[in-house]
Amino acid sequence: MIVVATADFDLYHEAVSELRSRGVTFTTVEPGDPLPERARVLLTGPDDDLDGTGSDGNVTRVTATGDDVRRAVDEALASLRDGDGRTVVGVDPGTRPGIAVLSGETVVAAFHVPLADAVEVIRRETEDAVDPVVRIGDGARLQGAKLINELDGIAVELVDETGTTPYLGSGARGMGDVLAAVNIARLDGERIESREIEPTEGELTRIKARSREASDDNRTIDEGLARRVAGGELSIDEALDEHRSREE
Repeated sequence: MIVVATADFDLYHEAVSELRSRGVTFTTVEPGDPLPERARVLLTGPDDDLDGTGSDGNVTRVTATGDDVRRAVDEALASLRDGDGRTVVGVDPGTRPGIAVLSGETVVAAFHVPLADAVEVIRRETEDAVDPVVRIGDGARLQGAKLINELDGIAVELVDETGTTPYLGSGARGMGDVLAAVNIARLDGERIESREIEPTEGELTRIKARSREASDDNRTIDEGLARRVAGGELSIDEALDEHRSREE
């Protein structure tokens, strides 16, 4: 358990707010008071007098100021995981997102799945993590917005993915999205809870063209169905099936 012990009002307020926002179990004591038996990490200010605050030697002290609480909480949570590091999931969005799972700096899993399966994969990979964060690239706006809106209950950051797609040599076909996801996972982003994006006329035109290419009868879906495809509600094949059913 994390224990906050500081006489610095700004640090106390920011640390408590950050820990609560992440759903972390913690408690607070006055500097110098004995620590609870379950204490594993002590979060304090650099100038706090801890004389009298006893521990059995297994408590890690993390110091912070009110300006770098997020870094300190990340460090405290990493210590709770025996130093393995925070679980970060990077996502390069698209019709088949690349997904990379990192523990600290180590890539522990990678996936390249259809968009419809991405949320399930991300939830499975983060369900046992102490304080996971999902970082999603901002390049594929529509697909990224769908993921952001469906990942409620998980901390999500929107990342500027400029320059995250690496050069691929021969024999590396199909790896670009996953490697981009690794790079995205290593970049700080902006915390976001939802994202509403109106598809452009160009995006709708491309979806209609894809429907025509995917059909056996040169069929083009209408704008209403194209908007539902853009929002992730329907796949191209499902939109084509619905379009055909209207003629029956």
